[in-house]
Amino acid sequence: MEWLNYHHMFYFWTVMREGSITAASSKLRLAQSTVSAQLSRFEENLGAKLFKRVGRNLEPTDMGHLVFRYADEIFSLGREMMDSLRGQPVAGPLSLKVGIVDVVPKLVARKLLEPAGKMPEQVRLICHEGKDENLLAELALHNLDVVLTDTPLRYGLSIKAYSHLLGECGISFFGVEKLARPLQSGFPHSLNLTPMLLPMAMSSLRGMLDQWFEKIGVQPIIVGEFDDNALLKVFGQAGEGIFAAPTVIEKEVEQQYQVQLIGRTKDIGEKFYAISVERIIRHPAVAAISEAAKQKLFFDCK
Repeated sequence: MEWLNYHHMFYFWTVMREGSITAASSKLRLAQSTVSAQLSRFEENLGAKLFKRVGRNLEPTDMGHLVFRYADEIFSLGREMMDSLRGQPVAGPLSLKVGIVDVVPKLVARKLLEPAGKMPEQVRLICHEGKDENLLAELALHNLDVVLTDTPLRYGLSIKAYSHLLGECGISFFGVEKLARPLQSGFPHSLNLTPMLLPMAMSSLRGMLDQWFEKIGVQPIIVGEFDDNALLKVFGQAGEGIFAAPTVIEKEVEQQYQVQLIGRTKDIGEKFYAISVERIIRHPAVAAISEAAKQKLFFDCK
């Protein structure tokens, strides 16, 4: 087994933090030639170039940036360990780096993450929104602690990660008063030939809605299809059509977008997952999110 030389990594980490070999040498109280030699040894051991020369300066390569992120986390954990062993409080808040797949409604994401802000210790929340494949790649590189999504991890992906079901709920339909009030009686068949705003065809919710409409014999008039859930709701707020959202955020949707509930169904169930590289969740903030989702947020949806 090939072991990592932490002394070499520490010299590299110091150069990155100080911005140059000269500044790092001064900080370490070592000759520049010594630091340069240690950097070369470190690159040889890793089998990768960590710096490239640009004019008279050294700049980190993409691999250099990657190694620095790992080194920074390793030495940060080392400092925390020593503080804990000495009985000192751990410096700084607990960080939670979350990837949120762009199809997850922002109101759902906020409610899912809310328990992290209510923990006894301070939590610094860092959120990234994007496509699932990009966020899962960042998770595999340990740049994220967890990814929130509406689908479990797909079979056949090369990353080693695990899907944790947070909960599921039904679907509610909304519209401005002039559209919603006539449709409340006779729901869901009242949705037939009604102007409807829907997510894009490739989304999991769209597939479930299409199947449900066909099953109950309803054919809405599709007046808009959207990639962005928030934009879809803005069009709904403007009275452009009826739209659907998870029942778990029913009250928030009514208040934020000034719309009325038409009706709800449990025939369609939207699920939400936390994807992590851990089979058993150990990050305290992720554990708090998972526990609250199962015991509180989605409890009334059962």
